[in-house]
Amino acid sequence: MNETPLAKIFVAFNNVLDSKVGTSLGLRKWVEKITYQGTFQGVNLAKKATRVFPKSGNFESSQRPENVKKSDLFDLNLSEEQQMIQQTIQQFASQNMRNQAEHINIECKIPDEIVKDFNALGLPYYSVTESLGGVLAEKATVTQMIIAEEMAYGDLGMALALLAPTNALNAITQWGTANQQEKYIPSFFDESQPLTAVIAINEPSPLFDPFILSTKAVKQGEKYILNGSKASVPLVNSSELFLIAANVEGEGPSIFIVESSQEGLTVESQNAMGLRPAALGNIHLKDVSVSAESRLGDQSFDYAIFISYARLGWCSLAIGTARAVLDKVIPYANERIAFGEPISHRQSVAFMIANIRIELDTMQILTQRAAALAEQGKPFQREAYLAAVACQERAMEIGNDGVQLFGGIGFMRDFPAERWYRDLRAVSWCFNGMHL
Repeated sequence: MNETPLAKIFVAFNNVLDSKVGTSLGLRKWVEKITYQGTFQGVNLAKKATRVFPKSGNFESSQRPENVKKSDLFDLNLSEEQQMIQQTIQQFASQNMRNQAEHINIECKIPDEIVKDFNALGLPYYSVTESLGGVLAEKATVTQMIIAEEMAYGDLGMALALLAPTNALNAITQWGTANQQEKYIPSFFDESQPLTAVIAINEPSPLFDPFILSTKAVKQGEKYILNGSKASVPLVNSSELFLIAANVEGEGPSIFIVESSQEGLTVESQNAMGLRPAALGNIHLKDVSVSAESRLGDQSFDYAIFISYARLGWCSLAIGTARAVLDKVIPYANERIAFGEPISHRQSVAFMIANIRIELDTMQILTQRAAALAEQGKPFQREAYLAAVACQERAMEIGNDGVQLFGGIGFMRDFPAERWYRDLRAVSWCFNGMHL
């Protein structure tokens, strides 16, 4: 068979790579890496380009879940349904996440098998009302916090990545207009290719305040022009839809739904210290033009409540990872023998472990109280802020204490304590950005 000119080029190129010079310089490994990255980006770009969102206009009004029955008390006991969901997520986290967490942390990419198994859980159905194809009749804020906590118990970085599309779906369900719900929500339930969407709020500035945004949205007729940058956005290279926070002159912060294929929008990867499976990156917006209908919600949208929900999400992630630290520390302290007795017999060690449990219980109660109020449709911003402050301060301390209690092995990459420490430091920083 005659070789085509392109085939001849590949044969010659391979000969160069396999030559002594090519081998000594490691050219093949370098070229294969570049080729893989190019192919990966190409697949993502093709996926973004082929996604077609249906035209909206059939829904008369937006569909929202109802508030649960109001009460002045909140119950720390889980319902049977919540217990079932918790056990299911626990099983998924232990079987699919924990065993591969360190490898995935190095590769910064979650295997397709784990993503497929996670999608099979059908969690988006618990974010959408029955009228929109889900199973939700009432708000399920507490249940969603339980899910986030159990996922983070498996691995925080993977939890952030896997839950990011569901959190974007929650925002569209909670505040989206009828047209926005009709246009985007069905794509989240696409079994062959579920929509990947993320929320982007954090910006690359010191002491970032989510209520003081550098990203601007200027209204021009029936359009908004977006300019600015977003930092540490999960799944930035593979997302097809971004919910971007921007300041509207004279009105304050708002959220805009921007498709990744929009002209003027570019992304870049980051090599982060923590949350590595989430594949964090930056978004740059230069004169990105979106229609007025891309602005999330209507007059009922409340940016402060939006941020409060994000705080609860980060609290739940911090609690799950802190629980993982405690559950590993206790048996280790009881089994590690030093000077003829378990190190747990030393008061300094015992007090440190007791403090972890005390702080963890504080974080859980404050978060569950805020989630219960949100679920009932009551004001919860104060409680969410208090929970966020507690988790921001204590989660990093728990990560630091975990490394210290494990001693030398706590500093090793083969042991999970150092990963928990890095991730919990990231949680402390991300409480400002609130991009969950």
